[in-house]
Amino acid sequence: MTAHHLSLEDISDRIQIQDLLTRYALAIDSKDWALLDTCFAAGAQIDYTSTGGKKGPYSEVREWLRKVLSSFAVTVHFLGNTSVELEGERARAHTYLWNPMGFQQADGSLHWFTVSAQYRDELVRTSDGWRIQQRVQERGVIIGALPGRDS
Repeated sequence: MTAHHLSLEDISDRIQIQDLLTRYALAIDSKDWALLDTCFAAGAQIDYTSTGGKKGPYSEVREWLRKVLSSFAVTVHFLGNTSVELEGERARAHTYLWNPMGFQQADGSLHWFTVSAQYRDELVRTSDGWRIQQRVQERGVIIGALPGRDS
């Protein structure tokens, strides 16, 4: 294995990309849709179908997220094990996701289940910083029963 030396720009880009991924998790978990908008580039495409979600342009997926997540009292996106490949003004990131979710039931109790998956992101540097141009959620595993299904 050869040593790879990172330039200050590489280090800065990696930190900015990590901050972008953290901002995404915070935006989703706090249901801050304006903050979520700062995570995606114009024309971004998203595919959450590996765990039963939507695929399409960001504007459509954002609206779907807003509707679906309104029924969840708690979502906690833990992101980790991120690998980043930088290619000038573009980058690729592969990030593991662990997401416990509490669905608000009619009786007020929470129905818990967990989503485990991986994000494969294509990123682009914009005048406002790094943004997700394409996100594909892969290898989705749902631990526990989805809301409305027997446990």
